[in-house]
Amino acid sequence: MEKKVNQFVFEVYDSEAQLSKSDAALLLKAREITKIAYAPYSNFHVSAVAKLTNGEIVTGTNQENASYPVGICAERALLSALGTLFPNVAIDTMAIAYHNINGESNKPVSPCGMCRQALVEYENRTKSPMRLILSGMDGEVFVIEQASQLLPLSFGGDDLK
Repeated sequence: MEKKVNQFVFEVYDSEAQLSKSDAALLLKAREITKIAYAPYSNFHVSAVAKLTNGEIVTGTNQENASYPVGICAERALLSALGTLFPNVAIDTMAIAYHNINGESNKPVSPCGMCRQALVEYENRTKSPMRLILSGMDGEVFVIEQASQLLPLSFGGDDLK
């Protein structure tokens, strides 16, 4: 038997004020965009804002549905739009923010498992890592250098061969 360890390192900032000017601007845009999320059932508004390698900025928000499985997370809404608007253009950095109408929004939250899989697939598709900036409406900010770090032992296209 052999034991293996899988770890990753990420940066923790006290607030957006400690980020670079471009990262802070992306995060502030993500916080602003939470206002247009459609989340009448959970009141948990999530946004994702991507800065592409071509310089474009594209946004997405969660879109809930009374039939819960029909909703889509902000990250996957954004990736779907990118697949149509900018096929195969890599994401340099994605900022993800949330506003919990029913409670606190002062700590980073991480993408769900389905979104992690979609982010890894997008990195593989474009052959380029994407940085993630995770935050609530205030408080600490996490910066992760590569989305695939959130999903060790991921499933991918090579597994289907």
